[in-house]
Amino acid sequence: MTPEVVPDGGPQRPAVRRRRPLTFDRVSFMVVFLGLPLAVFVIFVVSPFVQALWYSMTDWSGFSSKMNFVGFDNYVKLFHDDIFLKAVRNNVELAIFVPIVTIVLSLTLATLVTIGGSGTGTVRGLRNSGFYRIVSFFPYVIPAIVIGLIWAQVFTPSSGVLDALLAKVGLHGFENYAWLGDARTAMPVSMFVMIWGFVGFYMVLFIAAIRGIDPEVFEAARIDGAGRFRTAVFLTLPLIRDNVQTAYIYLGIAALDAFVYMQALNPGGGPQNSTLVMPQQLFTTAFAKGQFGYSTAMGVILAAVTMLFALLVFTINALTGGRDRKVRR
Repeated sequence: MTPEVVPDGGPQRPAVRRRRPLTFDRVSFMVVFLGLPLAVFVIFVVSPFVQALWYSMTDWSGFSSKMNFVGFDNYVKLFHDDIFLKAVRNNVELAIFVPIVTIVLSLTLATLVTIGGSGTGTVRGLRNSGFYRIVSFFPYVIPAIVIGLIWAQVFTPSSGVLDALLAKVGLHGFENYAWLGDARTAMPVSMFVMIWGFVGFYMVLFIAAIRGIDPEVFEAARIDGAGRFRTAVFLTLPLIRDNVQTAYIYLGIAALDAFVYMQALNPGGGPQNSTLVMPQQLFTTAFAKGQFGYSTAMGVILAAVTMLFALLVFTINALTGGRDRKVRR
């Protein structure tokens, strides 16, 4: 509000702004650009979620119109279901390790491609960096189901390429070794496949973020005697922190899903359910057992865990100085 000057030299008082009348143009603008998107969001996002909450409190079989309200019985049953709890633990394990390893590898490769070149002269990346970007991005353009099927064939004990190569170099202990059939290696191998499919995309994402930093900042760091490692950790990483946070959230959500990769690699959940994830158990419960009410409760838990994960990442980022734009020297 702008101050209003009193003619007799008295104290100033703020002028009151008059509200503009609601004209047809203003109302139509609000309806089209606010009301319509809000209606679409409510119909296609909020409404299905509310329906899912309702179905999760029934014993609906999914193949009939009959359903009985059972309250929170499905949720109580879930927390006593050892198989589902095992799937939850597997999802949490994926949400911890897959994003961390993927981001570290992607950020390392992005740093090498952008500023990891010669230590003298203009700050630049490695030679033929364009070739590295194309090659690293190639796995991301392949559908996830295709990636899973390809690597499932690679890890096949009898005819897999990996066992044959290991046997050729003298590691006969791995001849006909069932990588996906051993509870000790099934989950690490599945993580490797997911990371292999993600690294290229997030490498390109971090390259774009690093390219957006003023080159003079890196020149100044080089003049001050900062090495590549210190430049990457104490200069590059703080400046692209928001990009890293976004990448971690997206990778965490992908890891909490992981249905396509796990279904292609181990459709049955792996040995001793070592690779079973919540979406797999949800799918089996709904379509194999016909317990749609119970499986919907699993979906609600999955959604809650996903939102909790995103909230946790935002909170940790804020508590560790995510909003501070100052660069440590």
